[in-house]
Amino acid sequence: MKTLLLALSKGTELIEKTVIILAILLMMLNSTANAIGRYGFGKSLFFSEELNQFLIVAVTFVGFAYAVRKGRNIRMTAAYDTLPPRGRKVLMMLITFTTSALLIFLAYQAVFYVLEIKAVNRLSPALQFPVYIIYAVIPVGLAMAGLQYLIAFLMNLTHEGTWLSYEVEESEAEEIGV
Repeated sequence: MKTLLLALSKGTELIEKTVIILAILLMMLNSTANAIGRYGFGKSLFFSEELNQFLIVAVTFVGFAYAVRKGRNIRMTAAYDTLPPRGRKVLMMLITFTTSALLIFLAYQAVFYVLEIKAVNRLSPALQFPVYIIYAVIPVGLAMAGLQYLIAFLMNLTHEGTWLSYEVEESEAEEIGV
């Protein structure tokens, strides 16, 4: 089981890192070129704001999956911290399973939204680019985050200790202040 989880985790991590790095680099280049054009030549790039909005969508949804992988997602631990270790593990299993199910359901629903946008052939105003291609990152990011929560659930189900993700055990997270 651990071999399968490792393969899934490593495969999705490569995708997440690639998308996040490329999107942030492209935002930086786009913003820099737009600033140079505006202040140096008196002409802005007409598509700059639109492109950055699309890239922010990608960074947000794929970045969420990456944050879950690293155990850096937002957690409200007031009740959780008062429980004994066994209770924390049970609650973490409940949280990771239900969150995984919710995110996978939302990814499923988002697919229909993307298909609806595709059916009406909606194009972006400045670039005239099919919007459904950009918004396809939403169900992908939600599914990847759901998969990370599912992996955390399976880690808690099959291993000792309480796991926030495949890579992060609760005791390790406390040591580094996560």
